[in-house]
Amino acid sequence: MKEERPVFVVGHKNPDTDSVCAAIAYARLKTIITGKAYEPRRAGHLNEETSYVLDRFEVEKPLMLTDVRTQVKDLEIRDLAGAAGDTSLKDAWEIMRNAGVVTVCVTKDDQLQGIITTNDIVTSYMDVYDSDILASARTSYKNIVKTLDGKMIVGSEEGNVEKGKVVVAAASPEVMENIIDSGDVVILGNRYETQLCALEMDADCIIVCDGAEVAQTIQKQAVAHNCRIITTPHDTFTASRLVNSSMPIDHFMKSEGLVSFHMDDYIEDIQEVMAQERHRYFPVLDEYDRYVGMISRRNFLGARKKQLILVDHNEKNQAVQGIESAELLEIIDHHRLGTISTSSPVFFRNQPLGSTSTIVYLMYKENHVDIDPQTAGLLMAAILSDTLMYRSPTCTQIDKNAGAELSMIAGVNAEEFAMEMFHAGSNLGSKTGPEIIHQDFKKFTVDNKTIGIGQINSMSAEELADIKKKVVSELDKTLAADGIDMIFFLLTNILKESSDVVFAGNGAESIIENGFSVETRNNGAYLQGVVSRKKQFLPTIVDTLEG
Repeated sequence: MKEERPVFVVGHKNPDTDSVCAAIAYARLKTIITGKAYEPRRAGHLNEETSYVLDRFEVEKPLMLTDVRTQVKDLEIRDLAGAAGDTSLKDAWEIMRNAGVVTVCVTKDDQLQGIITTNDIVTSYMDVYDSDILASARTSYKNIVKTLDGKMIVGSEEGNVEKGKVVVAAASPEVMENIIDSGDVVILGNRYETQLCALEMDADCIIVCDGAEVAQTIQKQAVAHNCRIITTPHDTFTASRLVNSSMPIDHFMKSEGLVSFHMDDYIEDIQEVMAQERHRYFPVLDEYDRYVGMISRRNFLGARKKQLILVDHNEKNQAVQGIESAELLEIIDHHRLGTISTSSPVFFRNQPLGSTSTIVYLMYKENHVDIDPQTAGLLMAAILSDTLMYRSPTCTQIDKNAGAELSMIAGVNAEEFAMEMFHAGSNLGSKTGPEIIHQDFKKFTVDNKTIGIGQINSMSAEELADIKKKVVSELDKTLAADGIDMIFFLLTNILKESSDVVFAGNGAESIIENGFSVETRNNGAYLQGVVSRKKQFLPTIVDTLEG
């Protein structure tokens, strides 16, 4: 079951405004250029600032994408319809033979009821059953007629064999009187006396073989005795052999302990389960437990990896889980080179600009694609956010020029918008300390140590003071919970172009003191002129650790 799958464009974990807006805008650009499906995704929950931006420009929030390992839905699923439980054994065999499979799933209203295999059908033929097996299986007369290539000339095909046994009337009528009981299904030839005997013994159905004509008097008697008459072109031996194959598959299917998989299951999780089972095919269900199709072990050979474009990051520990299992196509970023490696060449664009969205803006220009007002608003917001309204040292003249043009296209006053956006982002009264810490939080590996750096920006010193109280008491807990060696959290005052930093972890204090030549107090310090995590804070931490 093949279908065209989209390429996902996704930013880093704990997404900020730049990573989300860049993903949305770049997915739009790629779709316009190629005509193929590119879809933006987010690798975590949206913060207040980003939510404000998307709501302000009436943009739907990207769907979550936190794990890109190969899933069952990435396999080529065998699109074989489920069979109803009343399907005959003969029809099920035909389905398997025509489809080249050894398993058929039994469904009702798209819900999985059981599975039946060729081995089950062969067993049903080879085992010796009691003569009342048709009744035990509640075999439908419709199945019997179809299986025998017959025709119901008296009575209705509706209904099932309710009681009685199957009798082959090969003896004389006198003998048969002692064999036929009420409710039996009697297979016989064209002998009038035997047919009449079966009717008088209150048989439920007689099957007349060899395509023989049935006398009108017999037909009238059958109506009077409420007995069905089926004619079949097959001889008595063939009819008696075929009639058991009219039994419904739900009588023989396996319905307990079924092993099935869901579309969202990861194949590395199901491989071990499949290896322990003897089945060759396994049913696949959707999120509502509806039957979708089947997979086998050989489907793993054709598994299609998810295709990704990364924006605003190129470090493995910032990427979605399972990045090594995906097919990475492109990276668009403005950070230092990180730890992601690829098995084949990818398109990689990395520029020392204040925002990834500035790079996306340039790519619109280079490809002569007009930027609509909505996309312009997103790109402008991302540039203002990442450059702290052009105050960050990472900001370049290219960022400023891009922001100015985008604000004109969007019809928005950039400075007024930035004030509203930053206020929304720092309005964290309902957030807990851990939620604030992880709102804009990134992990980096430096000299075999893993450090975490969070940041919050505000134009209000009062807001930052309130946030600091919530954060400080949670740093040690976050250190342990996240399994990192050191943690730093920047509380950046955009107007004063400075940051308070609080920290935890062995060696964090000396790194701040030595790296920034400041005195620390109560696991914190004031950093004048430091507003950029990427260009000012992280490089100093790296140099100090490696020094």
